[in-house]
Amino acid sequence: MQMNQQGTVLSDGGDTVRDLHLYLNPQAEHVFDWFHGTMKLTVMRQMAKGVRSKEFPIIAQDVPTQLERIKWYLWHSNVFRALQTIESLDMDIDVIEESEAQRKLLKALREFEHYIAVNKPYIPNYGDRYRNGENIATGFVESTINQVVSKRFVKQQSMRRTERGAHLLLQVRVKTLNDELRPTFESWYPGMKQAA
Repeated sequence: MQMNQQGTVLSDGGDTVRDLHLYLNPQAEHVFDWFHGTMKLTVMRQMAKGVRSKEFPIIAQDVPTQLERIKWYLWHSNVFRALQTIESLDMDIDVIEESEAQRKLLKALREFEHYIAVNKPYIPNYGDRYRNGENIATGFVESTINQVVSKRFVKQQSMRRTERGAHLLLQVRVKTLNDELRPTFESWYPGMKQAA
């Protein structure tokens, strides 16, 4: 990749990944990965099932709906409304009787609010990107990695991979996909180029 080459980088929103891509290719577009954002919301929806309130039962029942609303706002790149809804939901959950489920959900919600606020500039309109056939998530990459690497780390496998072996295998696969494997071998073995 050239320094002036346009590209898109999808990441989980961690600052180290953003900094790396800005260093390697300042022209590339950085997009917050939809998969990672929605996974956090899915976990909070599961947590919300354990939140109960005798004093405020409607608030407790409304938490999953509010989380779904946040997801909808983020899908349409309305980060301002998503953050408002998170703040409102935070206040609602804070008035519910303190329990372990309430504390965990409140902590996760506050972490998510910070996570979204930090990544605000990188949250596009996912609906538009999806309709235009652009990537919005790295789920396909993670799925491939799980299939390639995880299977070989299972103890019952007859050809179990070491971490180094798995790393080298991934390097070979990436070079193959990028049509760089043969040129790499030709640079190591100049006679190979003449034989072709």
